[in-house]
Amino acid sequence: MIGYRFTDYTPEPGKEGTFESLLNLFLQLLTMTSGNVSEALNLLSQLDSKYNLTNDEYGIGDFIQELKDKNYLKEEESNPGVYTITSKSEQSIRRRSLEEVFGKLKRSTSGNHQTPFSGIGDEKTSDRRDYQFGDALDQIDMTDSIKNAQINHGIYDFTLTEEDLEVEEREYKTLTSTVLMIDISHSMILYGEDRITPAKKVAMAFAELITTKFPKDTLDIIVFGNDAWPIEIKDLPYLQVGPYHTNTYAGLELAMDILRRRRTGNKQIFMVTDGKPTCLKEGLKYYKNSFGMDRKILNKTLDQAAKCRRMGITITTFMIAKDPYLQNFVREFTKINNGKAFYSSPTVLGEYVFEDYIRNRRKTLK
Repeated sequence: MIGYRFTDYTPEPGKEGTFESLLNLFLQLLTMTSGNVSEALNLLSQLDSKYNLTNDEYGIGDFIQELKDKNYLKEEESNPGVYTITSKSEQSIRRRSLEEVFGKLKRSTSGNHQTPFSGIGDEKTSDRRDYQFGDALDQIDMTDSIKNAQINHGIYDFTLTEEDLEVEEREYKTLTSTVLMIDISHSMILYGEDRITPAKKVAMAFAELITTKFPKDTLDIIVFGNDAWPIEIKDLPYLQVGPYHTNTYAGLELAMDILRRRRTGNKQIFMVTDGKPTCLKEGLKYYKNSFGMDRKILNKTLDQAAKCRRMGITITTFMIAKDPYLQNFVREFTKINNGKAFYSSPTVLGEYVFEDYIRNRRKTLK
């Protein structure tokens, strides 16, 4: 008989397969519970009771023991029976967030963004061209330039003119410094929609993307509520929304301070938010307006957008809201900065961040 005969394949329930499927779910729950192991395991047990995720041979207790054996969980020495996640778990959450949001990406050995442009850089090429006003002196190929002078003016009457100079082309390196701003104001969990969990997933995926595919780029992450402060990549799974207003001004101010110290030519801010600015800090006191659209707060925030533009910093705003009055503010903010804006939803936020970071490369160095 020629050909193949296909039948339904029903995998046999096995311990390893059960562990991997439970691990995927457990890591998702850890993200939702901000790294609270006890709450995540409790939710997992409830799901198991309802949907029979385990079997008689392999239960939740076996899964917890395997998490400990494989170094996903560790027991607190001062508090027996209480578990915390390890650095291996944190890295696994970031890696799975990357696969979920951006798809699987191969690690880059060079760490540079691709671009068809040549320019100032460290990597020399075999291409040569005539000198143009403004070219850096270290780009001049002195050997070929002297050779041209001898050919054009003779050996015994040596003269070197601008027309004799040749410049060696170098690879244009689009190294980028990015600050990712995450709104952790209370509105990120209001209105029956969890917006902070997808924001955390995107941040973790973004961090994993840069460290694996573009290791020469820099990424700083800051959060902003009533104030703004930097956080480490390892802190992302534990990020929680607080009873805060939205001090966008403070977030932009901190982002500019960070980027001012970076020596890369390309600098940008990615801001993930769902609301309008509602807070300013004046000395030790806060000026707040929960209703939003307060001109005092808005004007200060728009001034920050203009400062970023003068510093050559592009702001890309990912607005997880579609209210018309919010969109009007974002349009004004974007116009002043000459930046970009995306009106997203939690489900497609990662796609927007990925596409903008990969495809929209700036073409000139400051």
